Formats: sequence, C-alpha cells, structure tokens
Amino acid sequence: MSEALRAVARQIFEKTLQAVDVRQAVKQQVSADAETLRLGPHTLRRSEVESVLVIAIGKAAVPMFEAAAERLQGVRMEAVVVAPRETFPAEESAIFLVGEHPTPGEHSRRAADTILALLPAATPRDAVLFLVSGGASAMVEKPLDDAISLADVAAFHRALVGSGMTITQMNALRKHMSAVKGGRLAVAAAAAGWQCTLLVSDVPPTAPDAIASGPSLPDSTTVEDCLTLFPRLQESCGSGLPPSVVEFFCSGRLPETPKEGDAAFRRASFDVILSGDHLAQAAAEAARAAGFHVVIDNACDDWEYRDAARYLLNRSALLARDYARSCVVSVGEVGVAIDADAGEGGRNGQFALWCAREVKGRSVTTVLSAGSDGVDGQSSAAGAVCDETTAGRVAKLGLSVDEALTRFDSGPVLRAVGDAIETGPTGNNLRDLRLVLTER
Repeated sequence: MSEALRAVARQIFEKTLQAVDVRQAVKQQVSADAETLRLGPHTLRRSEVESVLVIAIGKAAVPMFEAAAERLQGVRMEAVVVAPRETFPAEESAIFLVGEHPTPGEHSRRAADTILALLPAATPRDAVLFLVSGGASAMVEKPLDDAISLADVAAFHRALVGSGMTITQMNALRKHMSAVKGGRLAVAAAAAGWQCTLLVSDVPPTAPDAIASGPSLPDSTTVEDCLTLFPRLQESCGSGLPPSVVEFFCSGRLPETPKEGDAAFRRASFDVILSGDHLAQAAAEAARAAGFHVVIDNACDDWEYRDAARYLLNRSALLARDYARSCVVSVGEVGVAIDADAGEGGRNGQFALWCAREVKGRSVTTVLSAGSDGVDGQSSAAGAVCDETTAGRVAKLGLSVDEALTRFDSGPVLRAVGDAIETGPTGNNLRDLRLVLTER
C-alpha cells in the first residue's frame, strides 16, 4: 500500500505540472492582428508601434518567449532570452544567453550587459515586453558598484541562500546592490512608449516585485529595510561576506531603488499570469480526481522547515480521523539554514526526509515535496516523496537519515532508496508543492 501511495503522489505532481501551462498563460495576454497589438492591458494600433523588444528572463523564459513570439508573428521584434541551457530550443530565433543558477557568474554579467545595452535604444514608438520568472535573480546580474567583483557577488548570493531569510528579504538586499534589479531595467527602458511585464511567480502573492528581484517593477523595499536586514545576514554567516559587499551596504551611501510614481512606470503595466495559487488549485483537482478529500493550506509558507513539517503532519493526522483518503496541499517555500559544508540537497529533500523520520511507525502517510521548476537547491532532483517506510529502507542500506539531515545531504540517500523525484528543468517556476496523503 505504501509503494502504491507514493506512486499516486508522483502522478498528482506530474498532472499538476501539466495543468499549469506557461505557454497558454502568455498567449492569453499577447496577440497581434492587422490593425492592433495587445500586450497585457495595452491595446495599441499597429501604426503606433515600430517594434517590440522582448526581454525574457528566468527558468520559464523559453516557453514564455516562444508563446509570445507565436502570437506576435508579423510584428517587428527583437528579443533577448536568458534561461537554463537545458531549456534552449533546437532552433534559436533570438539572442539566447545561458542563465546561471543558483549562483551568478560570468554568464549572468554578460546577460545583464546585453540587456542594459539594448533597452536605452528603445524609442517612444517601441514597446518593451518583459517576460519574467523566478531564477532570474542569479541569471541576470551586475553590481552597481564596480568595486564588487563577480566572485564577491557570487559569495553574497550564496550567503543569502544559506541565511534562512525569506525570499522577499533576500531580494530586498539583492535589489539594492544590483544595476538590473528593483525596477532598474524599467528605468533603462524609460524612453519606450510602452512597457508590459508578464510574471510567472515563485514568491508570496503579496510581493510580486520580489519575483526575480523585480527588475521592471516599482520596488516596495527600501534602503531602511536593507539597513535592518544586512546585520542579520552578517550574523548568520559570520565573517564570510566579502569586504566589498560589507562596505557597499555599510558606507551610508546606499542608493535607493525606483518607486511607484517614477517616470519610468508612467506607461508601464504588470500582471502575474501564473502563481502558487494556480499550482495549489491544479494539485487539489488532481488529488480529488484520485479519490482524496483535499484541503489547501498554505499557512506555513516561509516557515522554518521543521515547524512547517510538524504543522502539515498534524493537519493531515486530524483529517485522517474523518476521511479514509485525505490530502493536504500546501504551496510555498520553507526555510533551511545551511552552512558552508552542506552536502547535496535542497529544501524539498530536507523537508521530505525529515518527515520520513517523523512518520516512521505511523499508519500509511506519504509526503511529497518538490519544486515546480524541477530543481531542488544543490540537488539534481526536483524533490522527494517519502513515507513511513523510508527510514527503514534507508537503514537497510546501511545509510543514516539523521546523518543526511545533519549534513544537509539528502540527495544521495533519497536516490539510493528510490524516493527522489527526477524531472529535469520543467520550464516553469511556481514555488514548491507539498502533498501529505493518508489512506486507511
């Protein structure tokens, strides 16, 4: 029964990913005919628009661009697409640049320089279409201060990822150090007649400007926020931050990001076309179709992973009293503070393996935790599906769940027992999905 329930959990995850169709979401927002051009809320006369400049960045950049290009056939268009190499099409009809993730590097700087060279050339007869998805914080990067090297930028990003901060907090700091984040791409394109940003969200619904660190949106975070957050980052990583980064944030000369009301946003719009809410609803529908009583509960979003696990397992146990088959669906991210010696794994593998230890000896309970982007931190897996038998199966192989959790090294253990979920990059990025299934 346990093995069968793990298989059902995997099927629910697969059907969920199929249901959140990035291409279809973009096509609903973009169109062109002989007379008009529609970019989100902008309906323009073709005679008004000389060309459309498309900037597609992030893990979903390729399908977003391909959908927009299909809908804009016949329109003069120039495009830059920054995405994981694994998602590149066989034939490239634009400037395709490799997006490095999770740590920025030379490719990230090249992407930033390419985009920053193109945007200022836009004219009042041009429209700029930004197609933005998660992951672009690392894929497109250039520090405001030339004294900060790429190696220092990479160390800064690694420190943020391991800090245990929420994504909104991490991105507040990223925005204020970057020449391409926090609305600065919109400023670079300020001469354009129109700007439209379509977003695939991997952040909480209340913070759309945290998606990819908000490169084309007014920034809701401030220098004051950074002055509160940066000491927390220093405390979490000790002396591991590069001196150039410390000097930048502590110099007293930290530049502010553009806000709502800035002239760059005068003819700009943005819309979240896919989000974690779509992911949760799709998972709920798939679970109901499989015969489960379903509850969606995202209350533990951004909680520390063990607290989130206890909460969801307790919620599932209560449901199991009343329903023979129940499923808790939860979308969001959990916090996992790691150190420099962490092994191969990510927050989803860590969450699922910790749950496996907690449910050992219980009645049939299966926990799936996986990233909709197909990548879980430093692991090649998307996440894992574990149950009350996982810990015993790990022990039979002479491996240790406790040691793997302590070293943040869930990947090898989960693969060894067949509980890892391997999808490869999905071309989407709608946060993490967690399922807790019970059956009796």
